Amino acid sequence: MELQALPSRIGQVRRIVSAQLRYWHLDALIDRASLGVTELLSNVHRHAQPDKTCTVEMELLLDRLTVSVRDHDPRMPVVDDAEPLATCGRGLAMVAAMSESWGVRPDGESGKVVWFTLPTSSATVAAPSRRARRTALEKPARRFAEVGHTADGLRPEHAPARSAVAG
Repeated sequence: MELQALPSRIGQVRRIVSAQLRYWHLDALIDRASLGVTELLSNVHRHAQPDKTCTVEMELLLDRLTVSVRDHDPRMPVVDDAEPLATCGRGLAMVAAMSESWGVRPDGESGKVVWFTLPTSSATVAAPSRRARRTALEKPARRFAEVGHTADGLRPEHAPARSAVAG
C-alpha cells in the first residue's frame, strides 16, 4: 500500500495490518506487527526527505512474516542510544527488540527499505486457548438482562438494581 506517512494515516495502516493478520489467522502477531509498522512509519514522517511518500508491504512466506516500509530518502537510519529522559530515539531499538530480525537496504538511487520479520511457526504463535468446560457445580455469571425465576416459576428472582446512567 502506498501512502503519505502522516500521523492521521498511521492509525489506518495499523488497522489494515491487523485486518490482514486476522485474515491469515495470525492474530498473535497483531500487536508486534502494529508496533513495528508504527515505528517505521513514524521514522518516515520524522526523517524522510524530499517527501513523506512510502510503501508498506507485508509478505508471508512459510514460517516468516516480513513487514517492510520503502521511502524515497536514500539516507540510512542510525540507531543511537537515547538519553534516559529523551522522548524519541528508541523506535528502531524497539523494532529490534520485538522482532526476530530487522534491517535496512538501499532501494535504487533514491530510497531505502527498512524491514523486520516475525516468526509464524506454531511454537512461537500460540493459538487461542479453548474455553475450559464448566463442571456441573459451577454456575455461570448472569448477563445484564438475565433474570432468574423462583421455584414456582411465577415470580422473578431478585436481581440487583443496575443503572444505565453514569453516576
